[in-house]
Amino acid sequence: MSSLELLSPARNLECGIAAVDHGADAVYIGAPRFGARVAAGNSVEDIQKLCDYAHQFGVKIYATLNTLLRPEELEQARQIAWDLYHAGVDAFITQDEVFLKLKMPPVPLHASTQMDNRTKEKVARLKELGFNQIVLARELSLEQIKEIHEAVPEVRLEAFVHGALCVSYSGRCYASEYCFGRSANRGECAQFCRLPFSLEDGEGNTLIKEKFLLSLKDMNRQKYLEAMIDAGVRSFKIEGRLKDIAYVKNVTASYRGALDAIIKRRPEFVRSSFGTSTYTFQPDLSRSFSRGYTDYFLKGRTNDLASPDTPKSRGREVGRVKEVRNGCIIVSSTEAFSNGDGLCFLDQDGKLQGFRVNRAEGNHLYYNSSSQSSGAGGTLFTLHSSLKKGDLLWRSFDKQWEDQMSGKTAERRIDARFLLEKTEEGFRLTFTAEDGTNRSEEFAAEHQPARTDQTASIRDVLSKLGDTPYLCKDVEIHFSQPWFIPRSQLAEWRRKTIESEKLRMKSEESKLSQTQKVNPDSSQSSGAGEAFFTLHSSLLTPLMTCRFCLRHAWGWCKKENPNAPRDPLFLVLGDGRKFRLEFDCKKCEMMVLAQPNSK
Repeated sequence: MSSLELLSPARNLECGIAAVDHGADAVYIGAPRFGARVAAGNSVEDIQKLCDYAHQFGVKIYATLNTLLRPEELEQARQIAWDLYHAGVDAFITQDEVFLKLKMPPVPLHASTQMDNRTKEKVARLKELGFNQIVLARELSLEQIKEIHEAVPEVRLEAFVHGALCVSYSGRCYASEYCFGRSANRGECAQFCRLPFSLEDGEGNTLIKEKFLLSLKDMNRQKYLEAMIDAGVRSFKIEGRLKDIAYVKNVTASYRGALDAIIKRRPEFVRSSFGTSTYTFQPDLSRSFSRGYTDYFLKGRTNDLASPDTPKSRGREVGRVKEVRNGCIIVSSTEAFSNGDGLCFLDQDGKLQGFRVNRAEGNHLYYNSSSQSSGAGGTLFTLHSSLKKGDLLWRSFDKQWEDQMSGKTAERRIDARFLLEKTEEGFRLTFTAEDGTNRSEEFAAEHQPARTDQTASIRDVLSKLGDTPYLCKDVEIHFSQPWFIPRSQLAEWRRKTIESEKLRMKSEESKLSQTQKVNPDSSQSSGAGEAFFTLHSSLLTPLMTCRFCLRHAWGWCKKENPNAPRDPLFLVLGDGRKFRLEFDCKKCEMMVLAQPNSK
């Protein structure tokens, strides 16, 4: 059987625990330094707490050390890796090949998507170098994934299934560093691709004015999970190490249900961790952050990739404006609205505008008509004059949903069973669980015949597993006749049996610590600095290499439209800076180039 892994993001300890509770098989979290999200670093102490919690369920913790390193940072990065190893981390996600040269702890290395893993040759090379799991480029189709899997079947392939998309191939974007001095490969991306641009031709004519031309929709591949499994993917990754806890809960629970449904039909696959999660809510992806959804090249090139009107989350579509009154709108909708909801719409200029609902009475939504609100671009607008009949509304903030998601929303337990048998000297209690636990304890006790059947009482006492990660699904009682066992004594036997299992696990961890978790040698291995990547302050061109193509997105593909605008084409920022576009039609790729002295 082959194991499938649902890999969820965590910006901090709280989000990591939520990911575990809501069904993740693995969680990736930022190390104290050198993660590709500089704003999502975590202390070793918090990561150790997450490891301790997650490992109860067989959930793995992956720490991100996936930035490029400077020579003077090598020793600190290596020491952090050892600290995380002692904390219990199960793997490191890395971009810089220097980690292969350092004296690292015996922990698997996963090749970050920042390494631009798009070909079977690249994946085979990374496997030979020693990477255990390869995070594929987001742009690959099912056919390309299958080709890689068939070429290197022994390596585990990881692929993104949900969340935000970079327009450039990961690891090949230098726009943020060039324009703002913040390197994406150092975890400091300034989100150049979420800025508004105009598109001009070579004569300075404006073809498109102030649109978010490089801003893509978010990925959603939930309906393609089984096809991805058949193509060879074994780890399914949710993007979002900067997302809030409600996002982590909802998206993890949604994909958990989808994967479990496949595993139930396909006995050749199993999940890679233990435990069943129960929820107080119904998972619904439409209620979490999104810019609209795309499968992003999984089935080939489509025209649903971009989100040119806004780089922000519009949320769930909730209806249309039926009537506009002073201080109130009437909405044609089947949705229930709440005081405090945030709604948004596209104005007559195609710009996203938003407002807060002060009071909701059915489909009558009241707002403050005397005030002005700030639109997506920071401009002020008057709601009454901007909204009109027929406008489509989205709910960008769902007050009722957010309130629901702010509390405890899930519980994860491991199925377990007890077997109680009579022995010559007393009784034997056996505890087994789906995580492989199998523990028997014998207790000396007098055999006292019971006046009445004790089955219900015994099952009641043994089923109370309290704050352990286990849930008792069954109690078998093998008695030739009813025997009386005081409830307090039975509770003590249950506690000792469970505690003995905990002691066994700690003992095994202690042995592992003595045999494997040795202190790192303070020196680096020979040639440690030979293979690391260095940052370059010189002009980098192209700034972006993209499979997304603006010509194709706007119907101007030169292969299909003879009247398409001629090259060159330029992206223009609001401050006047220009970026030339080049199109490699043979590869079907677009490059964004630096244009010196463009301002």
